[in-house]
Amino acid sequence: MAQATREMVLIGFLQAQNCSNYVGSWRHPASQSDFLTPDYFRRIGTALEAGKFHLAFFDDRLAMPDILGSDHKAAVEAGVRVVKMDPATIMMVMGLATEKLGLGTTYSTTYYEPFHVARVFSTMDHMLGGRVAWNVVTSLNSSEARNFSQFEHPPHDLRYDKADEFMEVVLGHWDSWADDALIIDKESGRFADGDKVTRLNHEGEYYRSRGPFSVPRTPQGRPVLIQAGQSGRGQRFAAQWGELVFTVSPTLEAGQRNYKSFKDQVAAAGRDPDSIRVAPATYIIVGETQSMAEDKRAVIEAQAKKIDSLALLSEALNFDFGSMPMDQPFTDEQLDNISGLRGILDRVVATTGNAKPTLDDFVTISKRGTIGEFQCFCGSPKQVADHMEEWFVGRACDGFVLAAPFLPGGYEDISRLVVPELQKRGLHQKDYRGKTLRENLSLDRAQVGDWK
Repeated sequence: MAQATREMVLIGFLQAQNCSNYVGSWRHPASQSDFLTPDYFRRIGTALEAGKFHLAFFDDRLAMPDILGSDHKAAVEAGVRVVKMDPATIMMVMGLATEKLGLGTTYSTTYYEPFHVARVFSTMDHMLGGRVAWNVVTSLNSSEARNFSQFEHPPHDLRYDKADEFMEVVLGHWDSWADDALIIDKESGRFADGDKVTRLNHEGEYYRSRGPFSVPRTPQGRPVLIQAGQSGRGQRFAAQWGELVFTVSPTLEAGQRNYKSFKDQVAAAGRDPDSIRVAPATYIIVGETQSMAEDKRAVIEAQAKKIDSLALLSEALNFDFGSMPMDQPFTDEQLDNISGLRGILDRVVATTGNAKPTLDDFVTISKRGTIGEFQCFCGSPKQVADHMEEWFVGRACDGFVLAAPFLPGGYEDISRLVVPELQKRGLHQKDYRGKTLRENLSLDRAQVGDWK
């Protein structure tokens, strides 16, 4: 599907938990606290759809942060992402409260089975009229492993090697039904053409899955594939499989470098770079005036606590940040054993120029647990739109994954103040292009075998 005018893709970055991506958000005086109710997520979905966001996306972990000090108590008492509900269930609640908004969620290739993932996402795509996306992750840490009958989290590159085969199995199952396999002829009693439903019969190095798959092709052919790999191996995986790719770029210049580098990798993988949407994670703090926005930012930043950063870094890097002095450099062995988000390690080493950073280097550079973790645009609607336009027109991105510093007001502010300014400039859609997520992302309907 050709896109006549290039427009930003806007994605709401969510968690099925007690806070947004910004851990301190639950402490914010304007944040609503009924996160255990469907109304909470319906309000968020309504705010995103009012702003014609393309997608509401749920990040996920399969364990609460409990690596810091080998205990969960401090994280629980500080509310550091410790409520982690099933995001697929929450996504369905939000989907039934909206009509056009895309819905995406995270499912792990390390701790789930391919047939299960294929069936869950195909079913959701049918029930939500072709609006579903799957964020493919390999998970982070040993806490997740121990919730799934394993003692240790598998090594980083092995997880991606297995994930490549996992994708082949899932996509193979999604291709098992031809588009015209269903007949549903009551008079003849013929339900479907048996020759157009095939077994996968996959026998691989890591997975065996026979089939036949039990869910027909979905309205958009198959769910959209999201990826957010930041390490070298993760980027190669994203270049091979991803259709919507999330990044972290602290500056415009870094964003432009990362954008070009990744698009080059997509081309090297034999895919069309223009068919892949790249979106950096970004906080937006907007007020009617710059002064009002800065006042909002001060309140937001005041919610952060040191425990947020230490607990989240321990979770993300699968390393106890309470196990040694903050100014002590990592050893080679410790760095080799980091099995979580190695993209954070790569960023810290590149920024400091130190091959053996300290714990304090990770806290300072990553800014994990603060709004400084991602690029932040703060100001009036015009100022925020200026920043977004600069990144978009300057080829640092194809859109943005927008994280709210408090909920649901953070998204209500964006939809009310920023979106009209973007629409006035012709940078963001004034209405949805179609019914499915692929249509609204200007992606062609997925065809059988087009991923091979």
